[in-house]
Amino acid sequence: MTLSIGTAAPDFELNDQNGNKVSLSSFKGKKNVVLLFIPFAFTGTCTGELCAMRDDLSSFHNENVELLAVSCDSMYSQRIFAEQEGYTFPMLSDFWPHGAVATSYGIFDEARGCAVRGTFVIDKEGIIRWSVVNGLGDARSNDDYKAALAAL
Repeated sequence: MTLSIGTAAPDFELNDQNGNKVSLSSFKGKKNVVLLFIPFAFTGTCTGELCAMRDDLSSFHNENVELLAVSCDSMYSQRIFAEQEGYTFPMLSDFWPHGAVATSYGIFDEARGCAVRGTFVIDKEGIIRWSVVNGLGDARSNDDYKAALAAL
């Protein structure tokens, strides 16, 4: 079951594409977080969504907001994916234990071994203020994220 609006976001620590540890709690009191789960690196819909974020990055990665993209791919796959597409924001690997963070957010698809398309806007106090969960092939809208961030 997906987490509800108004609940505390589960903390985590994952490696980014460069092997750096990134924890949700490191942004507490400092930045709002857009936590974006994608099913798989290098796939059409995921690439399209992340490229749209990359092309409008100042809306999602600035002094008030941190963009964290997460998939169950390995750190090494995330690195090549980020380099290939020019992603400069953290691409986090939920590879091992496989899907543990996606599971804690209620969006891990065990049959496919990946996260579904879930996004959580988390405020500076670590509370989920907005979320959307789409099917594997259903892209999300950046305008929805912007509206949720503007409401904080």
